[in-house]
Amino acid sequence: MVNKIFSNISSIHAFHSKFLLPELEKRMQEWDTTPRIGDILQKLAPFLKMYGEYVKGFDNAMELVKNMTERVPQFKSVIEDIQKQEICGSLTLQHHMLEPVQRIPRYEMLLKDYLRKLPANSPDWSDAKKSLEIISTAASHSNSAIRKMENLKKLLEIYEMLGEEEDIVNPSNELIKEGQILKLAARNTSAQERYLFLFNNMLLYCVPRFSLVGSKFTVRNRVGIDGMKIVETHNEEYPHTFQVSGKERTLELQASSEQDKEEWIKALQETIDAFHQRHETFRNAIAKDNDIHSEVSTAELGKRAPRWIRDNEVTMCMKCRESFNALTRRRHHCRACGHVVCWKCSDYKAQLEYDGGKWSKVCRDCYQIISGLSDSEEKKRRGILEIESAEVSGNSVVCSFLQYMEKSKPWQKAWCVIPKQDPLVLYMYGAPQDVRAQATIPLLGYLVDDMPRSADLPHSFKLTQSKSVHSFAADSEELKQKWLKIILLAVTGETPDGPDEQLAGLDEPPEPKNKSEC
Repeated sequence: MVNKIFSNISSIHAFHSKFLLPELEKRMQEWDTTPRIGDILQKLAPFLKMYGEYVKGFDNAMELVKNMTERVPQFKSVIEDIQKQEICGSLTLQHHMLEPVQRIPRYEMLLKDYLRKLPANSPDWSDAKKSLEIISTAASHSNSAIRKMENLKKLLEIYEMLGEEEDIVNPSNELIKEGQILKLAARNTSAQERYLFLFNNMLLYCVPRFSLVGSKFTVRNRVGIDGMKIVETHNEEYPHTFQVSGKERTLELQASSEQDKEEWIKALQETIDAFHQRHETFRNAIAKDNDIHSEVSTAELGKRAPRWIRDNEVTMCMKCRESFNALTRRRHHCRACGHVVCWKCSDYKAQLEYDGGKWSKVCRDCYQIISGLSDSEEKKRRGILEIESAEVSGNSVVCSFLQYMEKSKPWQKAWCVIPKQDPLVLYMYGAPQDVRAQATIPLLGYLVDDMPRSADLPHSFKLTQSKSVHSFAADSEELKQKWLKIILLAVTGETPDGPDEQLAGLDEPPEPKNKSEC
């Protein structure tokens, strides 16, 4: 057992005490006449390969010490007595076992520093350079062992934090990122504090639990990296949001800042890409929709947990287009596609594979797909008002929230879109996810007045044609000018993809300055 724990440490000690150290000490005494060490290192560096055997067995040795300490009281007692000795410097056996692993990287670092300060014409340059190449090869193995040791230590800490959650302390698990996050509820606008542990093969979605000593969490869900998709979402009330969609669960999360969000998205994306690369697949792991949410494909209905469209993102049923109200037409969620629908359109049930085959409430369309039943009635062709907001917003010349007033009616907020497929028409929706436009304005022939209507609305403009008067107000002068640039073309019959030189640069909408623009 001693050999399994300490491997060839006796040979390593003998090499240093009988060869390397005496040679270096002698050279230090002769430094005035022979100021070089490269020749010694080049001669002895090949012997440093003996560290490879120690490093190779390091993981198994650490595991053996851990198991023996837990299972054999006598072993644990002996180790604790030794660690109390002054010569151990209050360090554990594991720390001392790590020292030989760290030795070669230290040699590499010192030799690199020596070469940086060594003149290029020094007679020691060539020998020192060759020595560094040999030592660097050995150091790569040691660095790998150090990383594994540090990762194992972190896994043990997480294991304790999660109340001894199973399958955490596994050599194949690698912690990528951890941190606090907020989870947005679909039913209301509340944000709940959560904690994420991202590993190379799974994401642990945890809730904090009370503890007098240290941070403690309970695992609420495990979301596998296989099949995971990440989408940056847009929420006017809650900035810095993104969506994690997995086979087991779909989560809409809010980061503490834009930088924090970008770091999470980057970490998740890189983890997904690395996972698929290891498994030699070519699936695209990141949803590249410019849409506000990620749709579950027809083939995945019932097999993948959908992202629930939040209640405040729609004002009407996403199936029948009837407006919601608090009494007779309340909001319901289809458990298959996540759409917000009314009670009439959700009066169906189907078995959902992702939910363990449970019978769950679904909409009519999902019921027909999952059950395999076809609708005998021919689908009606959609009218101009029935084009979905998400459909045109994702392929638009410009879109954003604007304040809108018609004639003497009160101002109201509207999601306004000029789609690329219909660039002479302005569509107005109650919310970004609505499936039916509340109104459309054919822009051709309108007169544009960009003078502000009042001091309260400094970024307003007006469209007039005969008796029709439509007033708009943007949140900023920049957004106002962005809209006017497009509208001034549309009212004359010009389109952003036309040949006019002034249209250059308008083929794609500018990057949004905030989450309420596109």
